[in-house]
Amino acid sequence: MNRTTLSLIGAATALAAVTGVASLTGGSPDDAGTAAKAANRLPVQRSTLLCPSPSSSDVSRTTYTAYTPKRTGGGAGGGSGTAELVPAESAPDSVSEEDGGKSGTGGKGKDQPVLPLKRPGTPVTTDTDRSGAPALIGTADGPLAPGWTVQQTTEIDAGSGRGLMGTACTAPDTDFWFPGASTSEDRQDFVHLTNPDDRAAEVDLTMYGPNGKLKPTSDESITVPGRSTVPVLLSTLTDQRATNVSLHVTARSGRIGAAVQAADEKRGGDWIPASAVPATSVAIPGIPADATSARLVVFAPGANDADLKVRLAGPTSSITPAGHESLHVKSGMSTVIDLGDVTKGEPGSLLLTPEGGEGPATPVVAGLQVTRGKGGDQETAFIPATGAIERSATAADNRTKGTILSLVAPGSTAKVRVTASAGTGGGTSASETYTVKGGTTKAVAPPRPSGAKGQYAVTVERLSGGPVHASRMLSVAQGDVPAFTIQSLPDDRGTVEVPQATQDLSVLNR
Repeated sequence: MNRTTLSLIGAATALAAVTGVASLTGGSPDDAGTAAKAANRLPVQRSTLLCPSPSSSDVSRTTYTAYTPKRTGGGAGGGSGTAELVPAESAPDSVSEEDGGKSGTGGKGKDQPVLPLKRPGTPVTTDTDRSGAPALIGTADGPLAPGWTVQQTTEIDAGSGRGLMGTACTAPDTDFWFPGASTSEDRQDFVHLTNPDDRAAEVDLTMYGPNGKLKPTSDESITVPGRSTVPVLLSTLTDQRATNVSLHVTARSGRIGAAVQAADEKRGGDWIPASAVPATSVAIPGIPADATSARLVVFAPGANDADLKVRLAGPTSSITPAGHESLHVKSGMSTVIDLGDVTKGEPGSLLLTPEGGEGPATPVVAGLQVTRGKGGDQETAFIPATGAIERSATAADNRTKGTILSLVAPGSTAKVRVTASAGTGGGTSASETYTVKGGTTKAVAPPRPSGAKGQYAVTVERLSGGPVHASRMLSVAQGDVPAFTIQSLPDDRGTVEVPQATQDLSVLNR
């Protein structure tokens, strides 16, 4: 009796499982193809972002700006949603005395939400001048989730890293590459690891210099407790000193947000964003016209070497930088080339493509260190290899002065629409359409909302044509120092493809 009952239950369970699969995948190959063709793109229902601790300097000021663009059609949905950030716990030895063991932003308490959004289309801003402001863990759901972005911008008046540091808060993941980090004596590079989940995450940090893997001082992984952040000084991970390294951050368990903060006493500093996933062709958008030097770091993560063509996409065409027609990247070694003032007074973007030859092309990651100014008035920023904008991307913190948007189309000509949205201070949104010719970079001051006060958001939408990559440069006056920061604008992944499916019980007869 019991055995018969169990058999019937097992058969019913198997039938339910197969039926469930059929309802998702369709019944026949033809049906599956039809369903795939009829797939819809729908807005995501939940987004998670992680912001690193901005600065321990007593002479710093940090601005946070959050924004979700308006979306029309395509199941944008209505109803209410939430979007806010809360402080992460700090490692015990990283809580400052004046903080009193509290976490918060702008004097708020430990669990006080930061930057709550009320509706899409209107950015919100808050500021803090507290030393040791915490890392933030944020979630957005409902209509506030698709394209939700948060920008963290810090002005440091003096000391190591003085200048402007900015970063777009990132989604958690398990794998990050940071070409352009350093363990040299004149740099202090910290990797900030933030865990958004309740369980602890185990993280491995591996660095590769021009001669290969740097020998670690310990083989132990880094433990990041749940809902916490851990900063790690890269020079403590190895006894070897290297000016240019590629840092690989991998989570053995759990998921994390990772960002590298580079600080130099003489040349300022900035956040180093993670490179786009390894690819055979990469674009590094938005080298300033007045860049006095540019240093390229490329790494091939796989077992094969990479041979690349190097091109500079300028305002009217693409050229090959003199003396750098090609680049050979040995597997497992960071390859570095100094390009000097490669832009020669015009804005540009770097394009790396396979050299050709036998066999498949080798994927690489890449990053560019850019310097403006001379002598004691230098300032540094970093631009990673950046993924193409499939549909839209957003920069949340823009100012009425000092904002430059760079768009590059590596292949075919592309058309994009740029929309500027005013914050809670008021103003009317503005929009402009640009055509970016293939193989060129278009650098523009984006449209500004009329009557806007304070920060505003800029959303880039690709309308037609080939792939387009983008970045945004923000600069501020800081004496004779050309303080600036550059944020890349990858696709916001605000929508996902949801295939249509039907039940097909005929699968049970196969």
